[in-house]
Amino acid sequence: MSKTMEPDLHEPSAAIPRPQKEWKHPSDQWLRGFILDNRASLGTLGVFIVMMAVFMVANPTVFTTWYLYSSVLTTLPVALFVVVPLVFVVTCGEIDLSFPATMGFASWVFALVVQAGYDPFLGIAAALVTGMLLGFLVGSLVVYGGLSSLIATLGMNFLLRGLIQIINEGKSMSLTGLADSWAYKIFSSQVYGIPVQIFWAIAFVVLSAMLYNRHRFGAQVRVVGDNPDSAQQMGIDVKRVRVKVFVFVGIGAAIAGTFSVMINFTWWPTAGDGYLLPVLASVFVGGTPTWGGIGTVVGGAIGAVTVSFIQTGVVAAGLSGFYVQFFNGLIIILSLLGHKWNQARYR
Repeated sequence: MSKTMEPDLHEPSAAIPRPQKEWKHPSDQWLRGFILDNRASLGTLGVFIVMMAVFMVANPTVFTTWYLYSSVLTTLPVALFVVVPLVFVVTCGEIDLSFPATMGFASWVFALVVQAGYDPFLGIAAALVTGMLLGFLVGSLVVYGGLSSLIATLGMNFLLRGLIQIINEGKSMSLTGLADSWAYKIFSSQVYGIPVQIFWAIAFVVLSAMLYNRHRFGAQVRVVGDNPDSAQQMGIDVKRVRVKVFVFVGIGAAIAGTFSVMINFTWWPTAGDGYLLPVLASVFVGGTPTWGGIGTVVGGAIGAVTVSFIQTGVVAAGLSGFYVQFFNGLIIILSLLGHKWNQARYR
């Protein structure tokens, strides 16, 4: 072999490819991927932490006592049972403003059953069936009746509330016997000073988050909210999915109304009225945008916690109740601005 034909062992051969570092998308990294996937929830959590830090500095004595947190955890589950289903509705591109009256109507059915001497568990079942039927009615008006969800659900809210007032003439119902029932002990008592209902609410949030993120129904809700025409071409029954989300709101409202009665041992004709704006604020503060196709169940739950602590924190900080609405609006606007900057897509 001639010298010119001999390979040069000191120089790398061009024919042998050099090993190259494998390119990875930033989201392939576990921590960064987790942050990107949960940016809305983490943003809401950041707002909550900053808010609580301000309240802690303003009045450390109040905010270091368990009584404050126990009182919030007692009523917080009522909001969580409605906030979570509303995330599904908003993601689907709709809105439901009838849930306060559904809460009042379903809890009224529960109170009637208990007052008649029947087992409270039967009353809970009756309330759930009532909530499902009302949710189906509202969904049918919107989906099959072709009405705007904003106007139809608002009208249904007034209609149901008026029906309650007409029949009851503004009278409340006292249910003091609930304290001795197994239903109260299981759903609304305390364990080591912690309200039991918060555990049921956490379980509801976890199951709903799995339904939203891991189940076919959650995927269908997101696709329908993003592009109904594409969803229809994919074989998804768009109308059925839209009705289902309203039924889910009815179920959540029924549970919330039942828990509110068991907490207070009293049913009021105005039950649910005070939850309209705080619940809607919780959904949007939590990072679910108004345009549909995107949502976060965990973010909605954190939003509900944030909104629940606003009133308590403002009063405990030494300010008058007149500041509550101001801080409600301030937190909502700041959260929405943060989510708008933090969201990965716009429409």
